[in-house]
Amino acid sequence: MTDQRPLVFSIPEPRSLDLIFTPEKLALLRRDFRIVEGEGTAGLALLENTIGEIDYIIGQPPLPPELLAKAKRLKAVLNVESNFLDNMDYAQCFARGIHVLSTGKVFAQAVAEIGLGFALSLERNIAGADRAFRRGEELWGGDGNGEARLLSGSEIGVIGFGDLGRALNRLLQPFRAQVRAHDPWLPASVLREAGVEPASLDEVLTKSDVIFVLAAVTTENGGFLGADSFARMRKGASFILLSRAGVVDFDALMDAVARGHIKAASDVFPEEPLPRDHRVRKLENFLLSAHRAGALDSAFKDMGRMVLEDLQLMAKGLPPLAMRRAERETVARFRSKPVTRN
Repeated sequence: MTDQRPLVFSIPEPRSLDLIFTPEKLALLRRDFRIVEGEGTAGLALLENTIGEIDYIIGQPPLPPELLAKAKRLKAVLNVESNFLDNMDYAQCFARGIHVLSTGKVFAQAVAEIGLGFALSLERNIAGADRAFRRGEELWGGDGNGEARLLSGSEIGVIGFGDLGRALNRLLQPFRAQVRAHDPWLPASVLREAGVEPASLDEVLTKSDVIFVLAAVTTENGGFLGADSFARMRKGASFILLSRAGVVDFDALMDAVARGHIKAASDVFPEEPLPRDHRVRKLENFLLSAHRAGALDSAFKDMGRMVLEDLQLMAKGLPPLAMRRAERETVARFRSKPVTRN
């Protein structure tokens, strides 16, 4: 008897099914669906050979127009990277009603929490004081708080206000800070409803003690935060980069930190892994994190839960609800580089 279960092609690199699914959820996936797994160049060849039989794809492999046209049964592409990639014919997907979905919001809480940690460390010089202590150069009591200040009651700017911005704003509530947000893709009413003050980019840059950069890279904003932006910031302000390095002129950021105008923290870099001799490694007042902010096992397992829930809904002829859908008006503008490590 022919197996009538929907066919799922899995090519979620650098993820794996074992990474994103608990054993229980993976068993349910294999119970309800036929699974074909591919990896690397061989996986892409296998995808091409089976494209006409596939109902769902886990991952976002390249899907040019001619290959997508052969995917007669395809109902959804389930991206488990985080950002939508510039590697497929979105227009054809929308025209044919193929869902393009992302689990990116699973990282929001984890990234927001580490971002808050960066802010507290920079404002109170936690990491710097620790390094000084280990060198035997610690300053005791008030002598060690020359430039320290409270996050409570401060003025905070947020650039980009999606899932991550909302998660961060919830964490900031107990600090009674004035939070201003700049997001050209959101109307002022949406920002006000979320409890933040709508602001221009200039207002965020000039009126903030701490700035969080959460904006994805698009066709419109590559390197838009450069030397002029950093010069407009308050002296001693903290600049925290959590989204993608492509939105920042990283050399200009390092220059601004090196001359003591601002402090900074970053979880993302122009090159990853970063060369061992990269200049940023030697900069004081620049807190470094190796793109690990969201990479928690709990986030990966939540990713698998969302994928399974939406697959089960779509298999019943219902719309996906757990994952975020690509929007016709914006998805083709995203230009984030794909991740290469989990």
